[in-house]
Amino acid sequence: MAPSGAEFIRQIKSQIKEIDPKDVDALRGDDNVVVVDVRENDEVAQGKIPGAVHIPRGYLESRIDGFVPDRDRKVLVYCAAGSRSALAAKTLEELGYGDVESMTGGFTLWKDRGYDVEVPRTFTPEQRARYSRHFLLNEVGIEGQQKLLDAKVLLLGAGGLGSPIALYLAAAGVGTLGIVDDDVVDVSNLQRQVIHKSSTVGVSKVESAKAAINDLNPDVDVKLYETRLDATNIMDIISGYDVIVDGVDNFPTRYLLNDATVRLQIPVVSASILGFDGQISVFAPYDGPCYRCLYPVPPPAELAPSCGANGVLGVLPGTVGLLQATEVIKLIIGQGEPLIGRLLLYEALSASFTELKVRRDPHCPICSREPGSITDEEMGVFPDYEAFCAAAG
Repeated sequence: MAPSGAEFIRQIKSQIKEIDPKDVDALRGDDNVVVVDVRENDEVAQGKIPGAVHIPRGYLESRIDGFVPDRDRKVLVYCAAGSRSALAAKTLEELGYGDVESMTGGFTLWKDRGYDVEVPRTFTPEQRARYSRHFLLNEVGIEGQQKLLDAKVLLLGAGGLGSPIALYLAAAGVGTLGIVDDDVVDVSNLQRQVIHKSSTVGVSKVESAKAAINDLNPDVDVKLYETRLDATNIMDIISGYDVIVDGVDNFPTRYLLNDATVRLQIPVVSASILGFDGQISVFAPYDGPCYRCLYPVPPPAELAPSCGANGVLGVLPGTVGLLQATEVIKLIIGQGEPLIGRLLLYEALSASFTELKVRRDPHCPICSREPGSITDEEMGVFPDYEAFCAAAG
C-alpha cells in the first residue's frame, strides 16, 4: 500500500538533514553557504530571508546549476513550512550536492521568531507581463529585474550608437536613462539613428529620443541634458549615475570622460564605429585599465576620421550598440564577464570578432593614482583636452 502524503514527507525528512532557523541565521552571511528559497513567486512577494536566492520548487532541477555550480558548497533550503524544502533537499542530494539541509518550520517559523525579513519590490501586473522573460532567466530573475529598475544609466549621445542602446535598455526596464546631446535630428541621421523618425526631423535629439523611449516603456524616467559635455559641466552631469555609455565621436570628450569617471569611480561602456568596423570595451576604474591605458595619446587625425567624413554602414551602430547595451545590463545585474581589460573588435565584412587583452598601465597619469590621493580642489579641474589632442595629432 502506497504511503499517504504526510507519511511520504515524514519518510523524506528521515533521510535528510534539517537545520533550525537560528543556525540558518548564523550561517547566512558565510560566503561558502547558499540559502535557497523554493517557494512560489507570490509567496516570495510577501518577504524572504535576506540574501536568499529564489528558485521555485518546480524549476529547481533545471536552474540550480546556474546559482550553485559547485556541488561541494553548503546549501540551506527553505519553503513556507518545511515540507517542500525537504523534498528539495532530497532532490539536491540526488543531484550530487553533498551538504544540503532543510530549514525546519520554513519561512513561517523564521518570521515568527523575529529574524530579518527582506520584502522584494512588488511588481505591477503589467510589469510581471512585460519582464516575464527576464524572470525566467537564472541570471536575472526577480532580483536582477529589481536592480535594472533601480539603475541609473547615462547615455552620451542619442545618435547611431545611442539609439539602439536607449531603446533596448528602456525595454529591459532600466529605471532611469539620462541622455546628453545638443544636436537636432537631421534627415541624414535616419539611415542609422533608429530612435528618430522622419516626423522628428528638426527636433532636438534628446526630445525625439525621450518620446520614443516613453512610447516603448512609460515607466522609464528619462532625464535630458541638451548640452555639449565639457569640463565645466561634466562632474555635475555624470555624478549619481551607475554606468556611463560612451557614444561620443571626438577624442577630447573621450579623454575628459575618462578622467572624470576615474575620479568618480563610475564604469564606462565605450564603443566606436567607422565604415564596416567597430570596437567595444568596458573601462571600470581600478578594476581594469582606463581609456588612457589603451590610448595614452590620440591617434593622428588621418587614422581616425569621423563617420561624417568616412561614412558608416547603417546597421553597424545597431550591432555594436546592442553589444554595449548587453555590457551595461551585465554590469547592473552583476552577472557574466564584462569586457573589462578586453577590447572586442568587430569586422562586419568578414563577420568576425577579435579580442585583444588590455592591461592597466602602472604609469598611467590617471588610474595609477589611488582615489584617496585626489584632492577636492583637483576633483573638478581638468586640462585643455583640445590642445592635448591637437598636439598629439
